[in-house]
Amino acid sequence: MQELSLNILDIAENSVKAGATLITIAVCYRPAEDRLTVTIGDNGCGMSAETVQKVTDPFYTTRTTRRVGMGLPLWKMAAEMTGGTMTVQSAPGVGTTVTALFGMSHIDRLPLGDLPQTMATLIGGSPEKDFLLDFDYDGQRFTADTREYRAVLGEGISLAEPEVLGFITEQLREGITECCPAPEKL
Repeated sequence: MQELSLNILDIAENSVKAGATLITIAVCYRPAEDRLTVTIGDNGCGMSAETVQKVTDPFYTTRTTRRVGMGLPLWKMAAEMTGGTMTVQSAPGVGTTVTALFGMSHIDRLPLGDLPQTMATLIGGSPEKDFLLDFDYDGQRFTADTREYRAVLGEGISLAEPEVLGFITEQLREGITECCPAPEKL
């Protein structure tokens, strides 16, 4: 994958398929520590300890439509190429949390990419799910929660409506830019 936001999209889609009703995406930059941490958590069906041990093997998958699963192995590789790490915590019936730590200035770190568009894709594809974005750049934070959008919109208006998605995407861009003046360089 060419940017981290595409990996985030892939992992969050796995959360949706795992029956999660809430998917949390946290992006935390710490320039002074040369660290970028991305955490994707859900309250889906979770995995056994045995499955967690296998998820970074590209030839292991629970899918029946294909014999390889590249999402988490690629995510782990992207982190490790920068001197970072990836961890997976999960329990059946509780959910899963995937955390990747990246060397922020490492030459091999992929750019973050278009996180607002990634979030819009997730929301538009699964408007009945709850998504929470927590973006933190050196202590400056922005959060967006689809539960709050739903409360404002009221019943009968879907988050997948083009006008609503456009508004959410723009609000995400503005919020991230307020935290980080040059988000396109992330």
